[in-house]
Amino acid sequence: MRTYRLAAIAVLLAVSSSRLAAEEKPVELKPGTGKELVESNCAACHSLDYIVTNSPFLKTAVWEAEISKMVKAFGAPVDEPSQRKILDYLVKNYGG
Repeated sequence: MRTYRLAAIAVLLAVSSSRLAAEEKPVELKPGTGKELVESNCAACHSLDYIVTNSPFLKTAVWEAEISKMVKAFGAPVDEPSQRKILDYLVKNYGG
């Protein structure tokens, strides 16, 4: 009987979490040059919520360090010209 209760709870949790995920709205970044690079490169590994949520706290040097970390530490395959365009977009649209 206990196994059935645990299974029922697991099903309810799964249904609840999938409902919440279905109601989540996608992040819409501000328009601008470089937006496509950010969406295609950054969203390949993590949610774009990171950009919007942390933007009040990040200045140019921190955005630059974040991009460098993603490329050097995490292996994001982004060439230097694209890194610069991503940085310019983030600084212009999300603080710098």
